[in-house]
Amino acid sequence: MGKKQVTLGVSGMTCASCSAAVEKTLKKMDGVDASVNLAMEKATIEYDSEKTTIKEIEEKIEKLGYAVVKEKIVMDVEGMTCAACSSIIEKMVGKMQGVYSISVNLPGNTATIEYDKGQISLKEIEDKIEKLGYKASPKKEEVSDAQRDEERLKKQRNKLIISIILSLPLLYTMGAHMPWETNVPMPDILMNPWFQMALATPVQFIIGWTFYVGSYRALSNKSANMDVLIALGTSAAYFFSVYEGIKTIGATHAHPELYFETSAVLITLVLLGKYLEARAKGKTKEAISKLLELQAKDATVIREGVELRIPLDDVVVGDTVLVKPGEKIPVDGIVIKGNTAIDESMLTGESLPVEKSAGDEVIGATINKNGTITFEAKKVGKETALAGIIKIVEEAQGSKAPIQRMADQISGVFVPIVVAIATLAFVVWYFIADPGNVAHALEVAIAVLVISCPCALGLATPTSIMVGTGKGAENGILFKGGEYLETTHKINAVLLDKTGTVTKGKPEVTDYIEYTEDALSYAVAAEKKSEHPLAEAIVVYGKDKKVREMEVENFEAIPGHGLKAKIEGKDVLVGTRKLMKENNIDVSSHEDAMQEMEKSGKTAMLIAVDGVHSGIIAVADTIKETSKEAIKKLKSLGLDVYMVTGDNDRTARAIAQQVGIDNVYSEVLPEEKAGVVKDIKEKGKKVAMVGDGINDAPALAFADIGMAIGTGSDVAIEAADVTLVGGDLNHIPKAIELSRKTMRNIKQNLFWALFYNSAGIPIAAMGFLQPWVAGLAMAFSSVSVVSNALRLKKVKL
Repeated sequence: MGKKQVTLGVSGMTCASCSAAVEKTLKKMDGVDASVNLAMEKATIEYDSEKTTIKEIEEKIEKLGYAVVKEKIVMDVEGMTCAACSSIIEKMVGKMQGVYSISVNLPGNTATIEYDKGQISLKEIEDKIEKLGYKASPKKEEVSDAQRDEERLKKQRNKLIISIILSLPLLYTMGAHMPWETNVPMPDILMNPWFQMALATPVQFIIGWTFYVGSYRALSNKSANMDVLIALGTSAAYFFSVYEGIKTIGATHAHPELYFETSAVLITLVLLGKYLEARAKGKTKEAISKLLELQAKDATVIREGVELRIPLDDVVVGDTVLVKPGEKIPVDGIVIKGNTAIDESMLTGESLPVEKSAGDEVIGATINKNGTITFEAKKVGKETALAGIIKIVEEAQGSKAPIQRMADQISGVFVPIVVAIATLAFVVWYFIADPGNVAHALEVAIAVLVISCPCALGLATPTSIMVGTGKGAENGILFKGGEYLETTHKINAVLLDKTGTVTKGKPEVTDYIEYTEDALSYAVAAEKKSEHPLAEAIVVYGKDKKVREMEVENFEAIPGHGLKAKIEGKDVLVGTRKLMKENNIDVSSHEDAMQEMEKSGKTAMLIAVDGVHSGIIAVADTIKETSKEAIKKLKSLGLDVYMVTGDNDRTARAIAQQVGIDNVYSEVLPEEKAGVVKDIKEKGKKVAMVGDGINDAPALAFADIGMAIGTGSDVAIEAADVTLVGGDLNHIPKAIELSRKTMRNIKQNLFWALFYNSAGIPIAAMGFLQPWVAGLAMAFSSVSVVSNALRLKKVKL
């Protein structure tokens, strides 16, 4: 069994104290480590399944007074004939981890299932039912996150509208409390304590009931949160006003000190702040929404010779998929037939369409521009490239950056301290500053409680992380977690693998010199028989040049030297100087040309036909068009740039010189690359390793930040902390710039969140802040922090 990780949705958290309480309590459980994200309302939990169960973790969260978010779906189930059928489905599906409950309705042929989509997918549940011998499918489409957020926002808006309608008359009465003459006409009915109470009571105990529930949950679990402050402050104002109202009974000329408007307006302002905050937070999820919108909704498959249009979820591995011009590629696969150009810009960042033909890979969510193709589905559902990107972004947005620990520690002790300050302020004002004036002392205490709400503090870091990782995804930069987004800004040295990172990783012919006619045709014909990586480059070059087709009679590969062939009755050699020398062919007159090519990092091969030196062809792993520009940008950011490669020193330095790299590690074996990272770290550098191959994985893991080129191997991507979608090295300086700007944004948020509280508390305690003004300031602080985080969406990288 061992270690397992799960992400649970947690509802009911209102501030940083809530998330800190959940996290702290879960961490106390044996074998459990947890990170709770307030903005995403999610808990990422790693637990030892031999020491605790997911059910015990959920019970602990619910005992704290919060709810674990569960998905609910009704499915049509075909094939049930009796009660035994429904019973077996309930029993077997009910045992699956992540399924909370299942109720099968035999007459209606339906199953109602509650499950956690973080632990189990709907497809897995369907597969389980089908393995039992029945067929299951969703009765209706699941409600999307966007729809759920919209419904929640609508409920918040409706509560806010009712609260505003009831609070406006009370707000009007505040004109009578001003220390200066307002000359505002004040009807007697509005100053009647029982009329005010009638307006304030629904706001306090129906609309504001959520604060009492939240307070009870927090206090019963020996913690305190924003709800405690709001409930304390508004209850004090409300019940003091009730007391003052009771005193007027039988008193003809009584002038009660009423604060019904304070309690009602405070609750309304808090609701307003929460509503505006929820709207702003919704925008932080746009990156995921945009990625989800890229997916095709359905696909055309060919099964048993028949074209079928089916939902995307029904496509299975091995299906033959037909895609016409203008359509989206539904899933990942390999082209079987047809030629086309595909726009892959949304995933790779490449602006030009990529030519595709039989044998080429296609990626789901990209757009087929012109030709019709058929391809075999290789990756579907959660296995596609897009699904992987969405998963990385979701996990990153739900993760916690180290800087947030400071905010969590502060918020964990904040509320008890505030309650103590409010109590002290009340005592000082009642006994010393304004003896006997309970109304004024209460007003000061309420203002302290309200201005101190740590909502902004709890939102300061996660909102910026959500927007920053989303911005990265839009630019082809996938951070695997908030901690990596934070660490990247500290990088001051970048180590680049050469092959496939600085270079294209695919050899190409760079030079060809012909001394006798048809030398290239002979070389291409011979190389067609070879399996050497350089041979493919020569064959492709020959195809482009449309060389004459020739019949190869005999072929022999000579390892380390080249090849020997008999073509149309002539002896052909392609290879090294040594091969030519062994066959008594003089190439000395062209030595200068060969050396010139080799100085540039190219592999030069000699061609001989019937004992005559007939040509030179040079092949090289060419540099990516963007490498030089990207390295220049890295240097301008003040970073040291290094290159590491297994190539010989002369070739390595030739490549490095072309792109502007001064520090080169050459002839390094794969297992030694991690040692190079160690060497640079020992110089006091924070190192980012950038690579694409399996042999780069140890170095990627050992570096402070590992960056994998997204066109590389799955192992390298898995080992890395940041994935750069596509092969453009310009993503590296963009990632570093984004990290710097995100951290700057987080620090701004933390400053303003702490500034509001630290400046507001003494001002309120000194009696200079009316409770309703404190409420407005508190609401504004949360909205301003989220709005500041949203500015990251507009930064240019």
